Amino acid sequence: MNSRKWVVWPGRPFPLGATWDGQGVNFTLFSAHAEKVELCLFDASGQQETDRIVLPEYSDQVWHGYVHDIMPGTLYGYRVYGPYEPLQGHRFNHHKLLLDPYTRQLHGQLHVSEIHCGYRVGDPDVDLSFDRRDDAREMPKCVVVNPSFAWPEKRHPQIPWPQTILYEAHVRGFTILHEGIPEAQRGKFAAMGHDAIIGYLKALGITSVELMPVHAFTDEPFLLDKGLINYWGYNSFAFFAPAPRYISKGGGLTEFKTMVQRLHEAGIEVILDVVYNHTAEGSQLGPTLSFRGIDNLSYYRLLPERRYYINDTGCGNTLNINHPRVLQMVMDSLRYWVMEMGVDGFRFDLAATLGREEHGYDRGSGFFDAARQDPVLSQIKHIAEPWDIGPGGYQLGRFPPGSAEWNDRFRDTVRRFWRGDAGMAPQLATNLLGSSDIFEQDGRQPWASINYVASHDGFTLVDLVSYQERHNHLNGEGNRDGHPVNYSDNYGVEGHTDDPRILELRRRQRRNLLATVLLAQGTPMLLAGDELGRSQDGNNNAYCQDNSISWLDWPGITTEERRFLEFVRRLIQLRRTHPLLRRPRFLHGLNRSLRTGLRDVEWIGAGGRPLTPEQWTNPESRCFGLLLSGDAGQFLSPQGQAEHDVTLLLLFNAYEQAVPFVMPAAPRALHWLGWLDTANPEQPAGARIVPAGGHFTVESHSLSVFELILADQAKR
Repeated sequence: MNSRKWVVWPGRPFPLGATWDGQGVNFTLFSAHAEKVELCLFDASGQQETDRIVLPEYSDQVWHGYVHDIMPGTLYGYRVYGPYEPLQGHRFNHHKLLLDPYTRQLHGQLHVSEIHCGYRVGDPDVDLSFDRRDDAREMPKCVVVNPSFAWPEKRHPQIPWPQTILYEAHVRGFTILHEGIPEAQRGKFAAMGHDAIIGYLKALGITSVELMPVHAFTDEPFLLDKGLINYWGYNSFAFFAPAPRYISKGGGLTEFKTMVQRLHEAGIEVILDVVYNHTAEGSQLGPTLSFRGIDNLSYYRLLPERRYYINDTGCGNTLNINHPRVLQMVMDSLRYWVMEMGVDGFRFDLAATLGREEHGYDRGSGFFDAARQDPVLSQIKHIAEPWDIGPGGYQLGRFPPGSAEWNDRFRDTVRRFWRGDAGMAPQLATNLLGSSDIFEQDGRQPWASINYVASHDGFTLVDLVSYQERHNHLNGEGNRDGHPVNYSDNYGVEGHTDDPRILELRRRQRRNLLATVLLAQGTPMLLAGDELGRSQDGNNNAYCQDNSISWLDWPGITTEERRFLEFVRRLIQLRRTHPLLRRPRFLHGLNRSLRTGLRDVEWIGAGGRPLTPEQWTNPESRCFGLLLSGDAGQFLSPQGQAEHDVTLLLLFNAYEQAVPFVMPAAPRALHWLGWLDTANPEQPAGARIVPAGGHFTVESHSLSVFELILADQAKR
């Protein structure tokens, strides 16, 4: 070790992390139980440890020191000294180089192996033993950064919730095969900010891209042993640093910020899928990378015997957000990604874990309260995955006001209705109006329901209509992983087929499913590639498949799929054109139009009249109309302007046969103008005209949209 004499001052205990001020760096590290902390400096390769500096001060459980002349680009890590007493919850091991929980950038990739464990792997005492091997050469290094970036004055698109259309995408899988992107950028942040991708997203019509995890994460050894990796990324170990695998050579933090800026310039928000419920250090048999070796007793929720971890996440450990310093870290991380990295919101993985207090789940938990009152975080989008695997883990509808939630009941009901399951019509009706039975409380609005039929977790849209069973054999878990209940159908053949009848029915069902998502009240979410026919060959848990199973095959998009894409664009444009499809308040049929007498929402039977209670309770009912009167009850746009709209009629038919439908009549009603029909997707808008009170045949397995034309409109 070639040590030089550094000028070291006490510095300040805040802010946490490594802060460069132009002349040197203030280093701070929280640990309530450490006995000594050494700052370790490395050469530019990250392989040679050049210096060790003891942080000289300890204030309010924070170790700190200011080192002159250290510049951005310097590589560092920590060695933390303290007791190795697993039975008491302490797992300090100064032989293991530790990452700064607040590091903004990483140098090198992390490949977890036995040397990263604080105990001797294979020892009879297992994790109670102590490993003295130094792992510094096998650890990535923290990087001192210069955070400056020339952000424009207006940084965030600030898309109102009612106008939001989410698009869930994987940075690598979405861009890796796109031939219009330079090869060196494919699969990277630079690719997401490339003109080819931005142009596609703009033409599609989405407003907000929801990126799967981009915090630094690692691959579990059991996957590497099988020749697989953690492709999805739900295995974070650094909550401030972007994943090195998504950064181009020489890109650094600027690459991520540039991606965000370019998406913003196109009017597209960036939402990050974040994992604050657990870390990549796993169970007591996992590696010591950062938190475990810095202060295990503070950072994790432990069982009463303290040797073992509470595992409400199914990933081996649970982050202890009840601890004020751990809560501070999560809040600091969120604010950093908004203020310094420019993002517009977050989707919280296993968000029920974030609400767990000592007595169980609490929608008034410390984390939720802190986020709601924060002057920065209270102004951006919050989306909860409303469950975990702990006691009482399913909490759909029980998150605080101001947040939205993935609505899996919408997903399952829509799947089952179009599959033809009995008794689904009443629940679908509720879901189509924003799931008021779940969300109408505490001033919450329909946008709180994130409506979707496919996400990263489960079948893609194509597979949903092509497979009845999961086909996860390539994951190496005996096809036991992934959810066994998918509410899917193959319509006669499992998987691929050349049968034109089956293929046409599958395409129609895909149109039905996406049309239901995009025409329902609430916030629609599409899975990237569903509009282009992406399949995972029946794998409903492709978390470890970094290959053609998960990637979007841009070069292989067929003419047929491009026609499907055009249909999806029409759907999105229809939603964006009509405010009544994205009402800011729940509808209950309490307002009437002064011109037509129609209620703001009515449910119509095949006879053209409102459905009776007997019809609703008929479990075999699979065909009905949803009538939305856009001038029944004035409502305000997000800009405060009074808005009215036309009257639309949506006809749903999940029967295997066509249904003759009497089109509703009303005072001054002239005829109904057809805008969209999933049975005739290429029929031009306005090509079909049906008189009010006339008959229209709703084809089997189809959804149609009509606009009511009044007599005075026709005269104009």
